[in-house]
Amino acid sequence: MKHDVGFFLVKEGSRMKSVGLIVEYNPFHNGHIYHINEAKKRAKADVVVAVMSGNFVQRGMPALIDKWKRAEVSLKYGVDLVIELPVEISVQSADYFARGSVSLLQKLGVDTLVFGTDVKSNSSFDYEKFGNEVLTQQDKMDEYFQTLQAMSQSYPVKMTAVYRHFFPEISLDFSSPNHVLGLAYACENARYDLPMKILALPRQKKFFYNRGGLKKATSATAIREKIILGEREAIQDFIPSEMLNFLKTSVHWEDYFPFLKYRILSSTFAELLQIYQMNEGFEHRVQAKIQKVSNFSELIDQLKTKRYTQNRIQRLLAYLLIGLKNELLIKNDREIPIRILGFTGKGRQFLNKKKQEKTLPFISKIGSKVGGMELTLRADKIYQLGSKEILEQNYRRVPILC
Repeated sequence: MKHDVGFFLVKEGSRMKSVGLIVEYNPFHNGHIYHINEAKKRAKADVVVAVMSGNFVQRGMPALIDKWKRAEVSLKYGVDLVIELPVEISVQSADYFARGSVSLLQKLGVDTLVFGTDVKSNSSFDYEKFGNEVLTQQDKMDEYFQTLQAMSQSYPVKMTAVYRHFFPEISLDFSSPNHVLGLAYACENARYDLPMKILALPRQKKFFYNRGGLKKATSATAIREKIILGEREAIQDFIPSEMLNFLKTSVHWEDYFPFLKYRILSSTFAELLQIYQMNEGFEHRVQAKIQKVSNFSELIDQLKTKRYTQNRIQRLLAYLLIGLKNELLIKNDREIPIRILGFTGKGRQFLNKKKQEKTLPFISKIGSKVGGMELTLRADKIYQLGSKEILEQNYRRVPILC
């Protein structure tokens, strides 16, 4: 059986104003409810479209709970349509992550992109203007970046140097991952002939991460730490009851450490070098260190350097775990498929009534043969190894209707 590919035909009808969110919901919490409601209100939108990472997320971690459960909860709290971001995009640095996620929203003809930022609410920073200015300087910026390649610094540090060289008059804060992603979204969005309107939603203080404890609403980072420590009772006031129930069977990197260790130890140096973004020399380091540690946290501590940040290492280890090789990415260098995970009645109406110049292909169900989803299906099979509670993630699964 082939995967089901449908075509939403252009139909006449009332136009639905849409707002797009780029999310992980790892896990879905009270701050996300605020984000959804505020995005819809500020964009004056009729429908909320979320492009959501699948079972492996941008920081190079397996998601606490699977994509279907996260999609289900988000649909109950204001999202109308959930589209999956495939693994070769979801586990990437900010630039590539933004390129893939923004392209999906563009395909769907979304009107406004809303994202969270740690830039203060009274800041005059204009993301749209910044994106347009970067577009005019892109070639020169690429050339300047090449001159920094010899630096033994991380990619974020190098990009900070590039931006500050070309835009010294703009106050840029690169200490916030949310702000860095916002800059990447703005730059990618500016490349389109009909860019989306951008609204940056300042994060409220009550949602900020607080290492000393959890507040009424808090960040996914703080919640994840409590879950990994086994302190689930400490988060019950900060997330919806549906998500709390799902988190009883959550997974994290330690659950996959034995599989990662086997993958590394059973590979030759030549085989390790074929892994995406594996730089020559690091294959020796990772194989040496894996023999000296007993868990994933120890491995990260052993591998971290000035040049290799924790997130970069985690992404590289995720590529190792799922066997993501350079040649596979080259073969899959194609248009990102529109994989629908779920929708509300309003979301389905949006898909049916959205005015398009041509028909819009989508993947709604996967059978024995797939096109363009091979890497995600492979990653999902490995994700299932983390717990016997994780159900089949793709074969015969159909979009959730909420």
